[in-house]
Amino acid sequence: MKNKIYTALFLVSILLLQSCDDNFEEINIDPTTAAEVDLSYKFPSAVLYASGQRYESWRANLIYSSTMVQHIANTETYWSGDKYLLNTAYAEAFWTSQYPQTIKAIEDMKAGLEQAGDSSSVDYAIVRTLRVFEYQKMTDLYGDVPYSEAGKAYIDGDMRPAYDPQEEIYADMLNELQESVAILEAGGTSSLGSADIIYGGDIDLWRKWANSLMLRLAMRMTKVDEAVAQEWAQRAIEGGVMESNDDIAYVRHEEGNGIVQNGNGETFTADATPRMSDTFIEFLQDDPRLTVYASLPSTDSDDNARTAEERLDPDAQRGLPNGLDNSMLRDLTGESNTQDYSEPNRFYMTSEAAPMFFQTYAEVEFMMAEAAYRWGIAGGDAEAHYNAGVRAAMNYLELYSADAVISDAEIDDYLAANPYDAANALEQINTQYWAATFLNEIESYSNWRRSGYPALTAVNYPGNVTNGTIPRRLTYMVSEQSTNAENYNAAVQSQGPDLLTTRIWWDVEQ
Repeated sequence: MKNKIYTALFLVSILLLQSCDDNFEEINIDPTTAAEVDLSYKFPSAVLYASGQRYESWRANLIYSSTMVQHIANTETYWSGDKYLLNTAYAEAFWTSQYPQTIKAIEDMKAGLEQAGDSSSVDYAIVRTLRVFEYQKMTDLYGDVPYSEAGKAYIDGDMRPAYDPQEEIYADMLNELQESVAILEAGGTSSLGSADIIYGGDIDLWRKWANSLMLRLAMRMTKVDEAVAQEWAQRAIEGGVMESNDDIAYVRHEEGNGIVQNGNGETFTADATPRMSDTFIEFLQDDPRLTVYASLPSTDSDDNARTAEERLDPDAQRGLPNGLDNSMLRDLTGESNTQDYSEPNRFYMTSEAAPMFFQTYAEVEFMMAEAAYRWGIAGGDAEAHYNAGVRAAMNYLELYSADAVISDAEIDDYLAANPYDAANALEQINTQYWAATFLNEIESYSNWRRSGYPALTAVNYPGNVTNGTIPRRLTYMVSEQSTNAENYNAAVQSQGPDLLTTRIWWDVEQ
């Protein structure tokens, strides 16, 4: 099902699609007309861009999102999300990379299919589903963003796209998914074949993912419009969401050059400083995922080599508190470096060839558990969905490595020790969601803001720009203030100041 990435295929598509730099205006550059490149060349490049390269994976996914939800900690001050500092270049990184690459590629494919009269085809439904996946990440990080006019520069020369209100973006994305599901349910055949590096052209798996994305969007709205959230959640579940780990939406990567590599993996190759957060390591005590997620560095603080057994010893794993720099660590502990603190597991999780997960079956089960608890839908059995989610969250880790298998007995013991608790259901379900989305940090950050769980203790690093509160969004691309001033100012006027502390539409304070 998961197909090998053939480098030659992507060299062609990269040359045709990657004629841009980090400026949003470069969406306008037309390296080719929409009809000149076959969809089978464009699609895998778009998927790999969506997976993320080192630039934005480092900055948006890890430096900001992961440290803000306290999966990762770092004493280096350039890890600004760990300390609620504003580095505008890092905060805008997802915007500056994804609009000129992923969104440009997706809008190009969509326009090409429309021009060819294929607006009711299976391929069109697949492209629209991928489009929703990409735009949800964008709007969840920034709030109001260019959406209805994004890509217009490439298509018809509109150089100054308006920012759509997030509420309207969500309404349209839900409609996009509903219409895509209808096409996929009607049957047919995708022309993509092996060029579909997610599902190999299997339209039933695409239907399940489209409904699972619909469920994700629906649950994101629980704080702002619970009735609408319930309506869309029920529609998604009845339409058929993921049913097992065989349905997971993910991409296999390869070691190599460019976009064939896992962006997180590239980051960990380039930067040896990330450590597991003390918050996360504390949660993982007596959890069989502990030494799948974490390992000690290869040498200790005295530069003595550690054996593999020592590095994977559960009792030796130690988390680094968030919000410290090197001086503060010395003052607190007397330690001069972080070599005795756990890092993201170098044996399983951090390879450049590691898979990148877009949405997992475990996430879907946890969302159904919450839907069952809130509204009595999804069969009404929140406990069964919670148990299935925990089991799936542990079983899918074998996709990282055959050595990362967690046995059924270990999972049974964990569930016996951590049974579903209806009195604390929302906290329990969403804390498990947080644990299951490790390294899919933009999603983890979004669900934390939506649910409020786990209850994280904020840091108060000197000079932070949030008054010691965890940021609620990332800030826009700075050059938009001058190159697209009218629309930028309208968005700020509508949404609120362009600050890390401004809440986006679905993130209302409760």
